[in-house]
Amino acid sequence: MKRNQIKRRPLADTVLAKLEPESREYRESYGVDRLYFVVAPSGRKRWEARYKKPSTGRWAWMGLGGYPDTSAKRARAQAQHAAELLADGIDPVEHRKGGHEHPFREAAEAWYQDKVDRGRAEKTIKGMRYWLDNDSLPAFGDIAIHRVTRRDCAALQESIEKRGAFNTAEKSRTWLNQIFGRGIALGHTENNPASNLADVAAQAPKEERYPHLLEPELPEFLRGLSESPSKMIVKTAAWMVVRTASRPGMVRWVEWSELDGDVWRVPAEKMKMRRDHVVPLTRQVLESIEALRPLTGRSRYLFPGEGEKTPVISDMAINTCFSRIGYKGRMTGHGSRHTAKTLLSEHGWPTDWTEAMLAHTKKGLEGIYNQAEYLRHRQQMMQWYCDYLDALEQGITEEDRLAFRDRVKRQVGG
Repeated sequence: MKRNQIKRRPLADTVLAKLEPESREYRESYGVDRLYFVVAPSGRKRWEARYKKPSTGRWAWMGLGGYPDTSAKRARAQAQHAAELLADGIDPVEHRKGGHEHPFREAAEAWYQDKVDRGRAEKTIKGMRYWLDNDSLPAFGDIAIHRVTRRDCAALQESIEKRGAFNTAEKSRTWLNQIFGRGIALGHTENNPASNLADVAAQAPKEERYPHLLEPELPEFLRGLSESPSKMIVKTAAWMVVRTASRPGMVRWVEWSELDGDVWRVPAEKMKMRRDHVVPLTRQVLESIEALRPLTGRSRYLFPGEGEKTPVISDMAINTCFSRIGYKGRMTGHGSRHTAKTLLSEHGWPTDWTEAMLAHTKKGLEGIYNQAEYLRHRQQMMQWYCDYLDALEQGITEEDRLAFRDRVKRQVGG
């Protein structure tokens, strides 16, 4: 019997017995319980159930036995049992293999989902996902969590260190400890093989401060940025980093919904210190945003990337923009924060205002109070800063310097 002659489902026993093989193996839906009947080119027949793995959410196949040794009734019973296990979050294939063993992959994915559900910052979640997919799961994802050894964990750490990713290696130690700690609490393992990884960690090279420019170097840089050959989206993002002294990661992920008149309200989940932050937007920033609106105004983000996998411009885009105008190794997105802090401090702006601008707020209620207290002052300070940058770009005169100096005195005194 040819499979194109099947007229009804569930498949009758006579149909199962008479189905003919083809040049390639094929599956036919039995009709219930995601149960499939498989016919090989050799004529051998078997049962399979399709299900979603709890650890990854990906579709997989589970063999239920050959036909006719396993009848349709028995195959259905096995498929229903698998569905019951899945309802309890248990992978039926892993359950069959190891009884009560829990693969590291399953524990790690549950830990990751918990972080997502708790609302961790998008950048942090992205880093965790990258580490899972490229480091920990390829290393021992399919090993039962209680069978992962200290040597396994040390080897993972060493492999990350060898590529120079010392920051990732440090985070890896933290995340492994959390996964194994969670496994202990749930009774999936009695041991944490990542507990002493710091004792064998390689020493990271001394970290250098982000390259940045001082005031005498700014005029040439600003003129170069105005004439940059980078695309408008990237160029606008670069200017926003320079003019707001915000972290490049914050700027890359800014959403149109976060803009409120002449302020940008950054939600706590996007902030390093997990507190809401308000960024005053100067005339220059608002003008550049409005120029961008016809291009990206229908997107969720001001600076969208290309494709679903890159919702915003890459983390290298802004530095690449600086490199293209001759400032590779001399100026970075993060470096613009150092530039702003130095220039503003040298011209007499109060430390409390500049620290609030950089989101270096104090903990607790005082930090929240200071955000509101300094917003008006920061608006004045950052407008002065952007005006001063414009003057530097256009060629500042001594008369201009005196005027800017008097402006600081009036606004700080007021």
